[in-house]
Amino acid sequence: MGETAALDLEGLRQWVGRSETAQDTITPRLEASFRATLDRPPGQPAVGDPATLGVHWCLAPPIVPTEALGDDGHPRRGGFLPPVPLPRRMWAGGELVFEAPFQVGDVVTRRSQIEDVVIKEGRSGTMCFVTVRHSWMTQRGAALEERQDIVYRHADAGRPAASVNDAVSQPQPSCQRVWPCDPVLLFRYSALTFNGHRIHYDYPYVTEVEGYPGLIVHGPLQATLLMGLATEARGRTPTRFAFRGVAPLIAAGPFVGKAGPTDEGLRLWIENADGRTTMTADALW
Repeated sequence: MGETAALDLEGLRQWVGRSETAQDTITPRLEASFRATLDRPPGQPAVGDPATLGVHWCLAPPIVPTEALGDDGHPRRGGFLPPVPLPRRMWAGGELVFEAPFQVGDVVTRRSQIEDVVIKEGRSGTMCFVTVRHSWMTQRGAALEERQDIVYRHADAGRPAASVNDAVSQPQPSCQRVWPCDPVLLFRYSALTFNGHRIHYDYPYVTEVEGYPGLIVHGPLQATLLMGLATEARGRTPTRFAFRGVAPLIAAGPFVGKAGPTDEGLRLWIENADGRTTMTADALW
């Protein structure tokens, strides 16, 4: 109770409704780099070509001088996002509703708004969840609606445990794909998204400061791979895609994405080398 009271929820909720607008362009170079990072042939993207699913997470990242970064490599708190006084921040999940495809050459505008701030008590202690709503537009109109869930935790909280193997609760997989994973993949994705979070590339920091056993694979990178698997399985882009991180995925060798049918669409999940689930997702058409 003391930890929760110290967070001043009323003060943090003053950020609810705060908004910002940013703009960026899906250039041919960005599209080719994104394909190559995902280990796909980069080709020679031309204006008007379909953009790869997930490339929007490379657009309009927060850009601040190095001196404005916190110890974890993120921009210091108190700008657009509320100044939550908990040092560990991670992307917990989100939901995407696709309205129109992005294309190479699109000038993309993102309108973002703080939708909610809540405090919860979990097995690892007090956590603060911030929900952000993003609306993505191109010159042709609305393209994507996104909900982003961010979680903040105490530095001395217990590390999120690897999930138990919950294959029993998943449908029988109808397709799967194995992805290699090494620090170069994480570095390239961090560079494309201008993500300075040190848990993805700084081994001494992530092991000695945050206490994880190795570098951590980005949540949106895992989601991007699962979106691609869903599209491959059904032959077309889903209209809705929701995902949730359930345990850290440590970059310790290949991991596998699986998909199985449900009454409404596809359930997808990622398993680490030990067969433990790190992310789940649902795709609808």
